[in-house]
Order: sequence, then structure tokens, then C-alpha cells
Amino acid sequence: MPDKPKVAFYWCASCGGCEESVVDLAEDILGVVNAVDIVFWPVAMDFKKHDVEAISDGGILVSMINGAVRTSEQEEMAKLLRRKSTLVVAYGSCAHMGGIPGLANQFDREQIFRYVYEESPSTINEGHTRPQTENPGGGHSLTLPEFRSMVRTLDQVIPVDYYLPGCPPVPRMLKAALDTLLSGNLPPKGTVLGPDIAMCEECPRKETKPADLAYTAFHRPHEVIIQPDTCLLAQGVICMGPATRGGCGAQCVTGNMPCTGCFGPTSHVRDQGAKILSAIASSVSAKDTEGIDRTLASIPDPIGTFYRYGLPGSLLRRKIADHN
Repeated sequence: MPDKPKVAFYWCASCGGCEESVVDLAEDILGVVNAVDIVFWPVAMDFKKHDVEAISDGGILVSMINGAVRTSEQEEMAKLLRRKSTLVVAYGSCAHMGGIPGLANQFDREQIFRYVYEESPSTINEGHTRPQTENPGGGHSLTLPEFRSMVRTLDQVIPVDYYLPGCPPVPRMLKAALDTLLSGNLPPKGTVLGPDIAMCEECPRKETKPADLAYTAFHRPHEVIIQPDTCLLAQGVICMGPATRGGCGAQCVTGNMPCTGCFGPTSHVRDQGAKILSAIASSVSAKDTEGIDRTLASIPDPIGTFYRYGLPGSLLRRKIADHN
């Protein structure tokens, strides 16, 4: 009987939702388990680094790596799995674009450490102690991963073959992706394994989207009563749908909340945030500087709004610190 294809899952800088999405396959996970040999999945099974090192280079058919890359350990494991795998899939928004952890690129490492270990309201640290990469004591030496200066997407660290978008990817897309990868009938390298259409195309409210918009202010979801059958943009609520890849089934909009962009852009969009920002800015009603500034001031967190999942992979990528 021939050996089953080997599959690995690994978790870098992310919340764990992508790991949960594998379990969300429900009974379909039984078919996956029967079809493959899971050789590395630390969150679910007792695997160690040396188990991966013992596998021949290229011996793993596909590694599904979720999470952005922030620490030296995550970089080391990503490079190890790349060497051991025939295919690598950037699994979920964080691996694909940088995700929520990527918003930390608005701050440099010193700012982050100073706030987390010294200045946050819940921190008592009179000695200003910070974690060190090496800490000898009692005849032992504790070694911790290095906290890198910025958050990176997976493909900024290793070559990536395919991308599975979403925060997290929806189960039917995961199943379809696994079926495709196991079939051997592979799409071109670099393909995002999802529909290449804007989310608006599958939105149940698309017929109510007006051709022309004229904004005098924008509203956050908790500030207004959102009408359930009307385009959110028409209600002055910023929805990332026009700049976001479809495939999720418009789950957020169906739940009466705006799309926040977790599936990333379609292949026709270079920078997701710039795409929606240009559309929003061109629809501001005011033509004078004071009126424009007043309207745009109603967006309190532009980076978190337009680059919530994609700052590290965007044209902006990170804030450059000025230490002069």
C-alpha cells in the first residue's frame, strides 16, 4: 500500500482561529485524515521540531502555515518547513498579508517593549525588566526567541506556492484547496485559492448600492442603526467589500456588519487599502479643505480601517522610526 501524502500545519503569529478552522471541517476532517498523513501539527498532536528535521527534504507534500512572522523561532520553523515541503500554503490573513498582528508595524520595537513592559496601565515593573534572548541563572541558561523589528508576511520570509485567504479561511474553501492540492492538478504558483471577484458580487445588498455617493460623515457600526437590506456604503458605514476578494459568502454583511477586508484584494488590486481609500475620498461631498478634513476626521483610525489585515504586505508596510 503506497504511503499517504504527508501534510503539516504550523502556527506563527496569529490568534489560533486558523487552527480552529481546520476543526470546523466537521465530518469532512475524517476524509482528510483518511487521505493524508499529518506529520506535524503541534497545536493538536505531540510533535516536536526534531520530528520535522528527520523528514527528508521535500518529503512533506504540503505545509499549511498560518500566522505572520514576528520572532526568530517563527522564521526558523517557516524556513525548516519550506525545505521539507514540496508545497507551502500561506494559510489565512496573517500569513497571507500580515493580518491583525501586522498593525504593530505602526510602532517600532522599542515603543512596543516600553509600553508592554513598563507603561501599560496594568503593568507593575519597577525594575523595568524586559525579556532577554539569553538569561543564565542557577547553572542553566534560558533562551527565548528574538522579537524582530517588524511583522512580515510569510512570503517575505520564504517562497510561498499558494495562498488561502480569510480570517479564518472558511471550511468549504479549505476542503476545496486540500482536494486541489491532493489531486495533483495544480493551479499556477502564486495563486490565491479563492474566487477572483470582489466581495460585492456575492453581497445580498448589491442591488441597493448607489452609482454615486456623497459623504458628509462616516459612521462606525455602533453609532447608527444599520438597515439590514441597504448597502452599508450608502448608509455611511465604511465597508471594504469593493476592494476585497469574495469567497466568504458575505458572512459579515449578512450578519449586518461591514466587511473589514480579511480576504485581501483581488488580483486586479495592488494595494487594498489604497483602493478603497481612493473610492471613499472621491465620494466626499465637500470640496473645500475644511469640509474635507471634517468629513475624514469621522474616520478615527484610518490604518486600522483600511489596512486592518494587510499593512505588512501593503505599499506602506511599516512606520519608519525617527530616532534623531
